[in-house]
Amino acid sequence: MGMWRRLRPRSIRGRATAGSLLIVTPPLALALALVGVGVEHESERARFDRAGAAARQVATRIESQGYEGAVPPTAGVLRIQVVDSAGEVVAASAAVQGDPPLISARPDDGDFLVEESVCPDGRDQECLSTVGIETDSEPYGPVIVYTAVAYSRGSAGPLLQFGLAGVGVLVLAATGWMAWRGAGRALRPVESIRRDLERLSAGDLGRRLRIPTTGDELVRLARTGNATLDRLERAMNRQRSFVSDASHELRNPIAGMRTRLEVELADPDPEPGAARRSLEGLLQDVERLQRIVGDLLELARLDADVAAGATEVDLAELVLAEAERRVSAVEVGTDLSPGARVRGDRVRLGRVLTNLLANAERHARAHVLVVVRPEGDTAVMEVHDDGAGIPEADRERVFERFARLAESRRRDPGGSGLGLAISREVAESGGGTLTAGASPVLGGAVLVMRLPLAGDASAGAAADRGGTGSTEADGEDGR
Repeated sequence: MGMWRRLRPRSIRGRATAGSLLIVTPPLALALALVGVGVEHESERARFDRAGAAARQVATRIESQGYEGAVPPTAGVLRIQVVDSAGEVVAASAAVQGDPPLISARPDDGDFLVEESVCPDGRDQECLSTVGIETDSEPYGPVIVYTAVAYSRGSAGPLLQFGLAGVGVLVLAATGWMAWRGAGRALRPVESIRRDLERLSAGDLGRRLRIPTTGDELVRLARTGNATLDRLERAMNRQRSFVSDASHELRNPIAGMRTRLEVELADPDPEPGAARRSLEGLLQDVERLQRIVGDLLELARLDADVAAGATEVDLAELVLAEAERRVSAVEVGTDLSPGARVRGDRVRLGRVLTNLLANAERHARAHVLVVVRPEGDTAVMEVHDDGAGIPEADRERVFERFARLAESRRRDPGGSGLGLAISREVAESGGGTLTAGASPVLGGAVLVMRLPLAGDASAGAAADRGGTGSTEADGEDGR
């Protein structure tokens, strides 16, 4: 095994060829050995049959008459002897005139036939397949007719073995060539996929892998690779857009802070209280920066799927506690049903609730309603308002990062448009959803969050996801 590890080819094509040869060699060797044995056995059987036919013809003749001279060749057999019971040759063919009996073996009791192969010690002499038939003859008395068919010593030994070995080498060579060629043909699409992947770069994610025409697993591999590249391209585009939007949002408060400082430093004779007003303005810009940075950090944690300790949270209790401590310019009502318990991070769920309430209060005229109820295997939390609502075309756009509608910019110029984006990420990280629609209760907008109930099997996914949320809620939205 150690030698095989050192000699094992490093390429898939070489390993496939070597593996094919390793698989083919044992059965091929066994098959050739069986063929060799079979060929040798059949050749020997054919020689014995030939010699036996000649012996029977001679035995039939000497039952009634003998031979005056040499026994003529019979059935193409040249070596024929008639040996009496004393072991003397009483008749023979010309090829064995004056020779001793071909073999000394005699048929066993109750039998009349004996077969024996004899190979003389001399390497140049031929081997003989000899048959003896015992019979009674009128001219000679009880005799044995011996007939022999000669064959070359090499035809039954090394010559046959070398021939079969040559056949085996040719078969293995053909198998190796076919395996090498087949592996190359099979791996050609893999090489094409490798070249396509090699040409990819972060700046050119629009390239896709060519789909092979093989119709096998390689097609599925290429399609999976293209689907992965699609997700990667979307993620990269989203990251670029996020970085661009974040830079834009951070630039505005920084530019405002710089302008205030430059104005303050350029005034040689500032008015009383001007410095304090500038510091107050700077504090507002710093607070906005702090909110934006906190939101960006929270989004980064959600994108990284940073795990947080999940506990069982009663949404009705969460809403009740928030409603009791919240000071709002509009009336906030609740409709809470028991049994809406979910598993998740309480801080993050509290932040979602705060964001949705702040969004509703900002756009409501006079009323906000929070509804919590269990619905099948899902806990539902709805936040209604009686404002202008969200146009149907913008109900998905409000959840995009840094996306802000015109009304939102007018009502909250300092917002960043991350509140609803964070809220949806939290809901989805818990295995749920967050959607926007028209409120059938108050006529404005409604934001609906659905999460698996704590007892539902799907809640297990929510228990393992999420991140360590910030307790600070800014309530910014994209409306």
